[in-house]
Amino acid sequence: MKQRAVALGFFDGIHLGHAALLKQVKTRADQYGLEPAVLTFDIHPDTLVFETEVPLINSASERENLIRRLYGIETTIFLHFNRRMMQMPWEEFIKSATDELQIRSVVVGHDFCFGWRGEGTPERLKAWCAERDIACDVIPAVRLDGRVISSTEIRLLLSEGRIEEANRLLGHPHTLSDTVRPGFHLGKKLGSPTINMVFPQGVIVPRHGVYTTKVWLDDGYSYAAVTNIGKRPTVSDSESISVESHLIGYEGNLYGHRVRVDFHHYQRPEHKFASEEELAEQICKDRDSALDWFGKHPDLTVKGGLS
Repeated sequence: MKQRAVALGFFDGIHLGHAALLKQVKTRADQYGLEPAVLTFDIHPDTLVFETEVPLINSASERENLIRRLYGIETTIFLHFNRRMMQMPWEEFIKSATDELQIRSVVVGHDFCFGWRGEGTPERLKAWCAERDIACDVIPAVRLDGRVISSTEIRLLLSEGRIEEANRLLGHPHTLSDTVRPGFHLGKKLGSPTINMVFPQGVIVPRHGVYTTKVWLDDGYSYAAVTNIGKRPTVSDSESISVESHLIGYEGNLYGHRVRVDFHHYQRPEHKFASEEELAEQICKDRDSALDWFGKHPDLTVKGGLS
């Protein structure tokens, strides 16, 4: 097994703070001839530690895809966080990880704690690694506009529909990947066919409403799009939440294809219209608004394709 340089953390959202760790682990990997990797957990530790559900920014698979697509790290290792792991002494955890994964370089954030009662602090980890000739980097807080970047703040921004602010902290567009599912066919009836997706269980649903988005197909092509998140009040009494995207200029069938939606701009709240005709008119306005927004952002660059 090749020896590794590992970034250790949960990495929800893969924001600019995480980027500092991921870039450093690649630097160490190049410096020492190691394989860069990420070691993380399948569920948020707070779920067990504080017995509270944490609405995540991304699913585990989405985190892995973002790490690979944006930072070029091919190996993400997920550990199952259960009560045994929660109660494991920090020395036992790090020794087991370094031995099993052949870790020769560790990168953590300034506030990362691990092991029983969070007793594995960055300071203790650094001293432990020094005794064993393992490189250890502790990355200081990353700030933007004077504020420490955090997944907690990004979750709040998403819930309020402040997508452009969230994207600044992320360093990339907030994203959803899913396999296109059969839908209600209403969009086609209204002259604006849509693809249908869902947010994975446990992942935060951004504020309901209409978003300017870009949709990436599995063949690498992308389309400006309008995406509605919500309950479709004009045509349905259901409480289920749908994600429907109209790809501007696309003609074809995407059922069964895996696509990615990048969220760029919040256009308006979801609204119950008096008729389907009124809804159809608004969809046309939403489409024009999306094209106008992209027209004002000609330098927008997004790393495309699907991981």
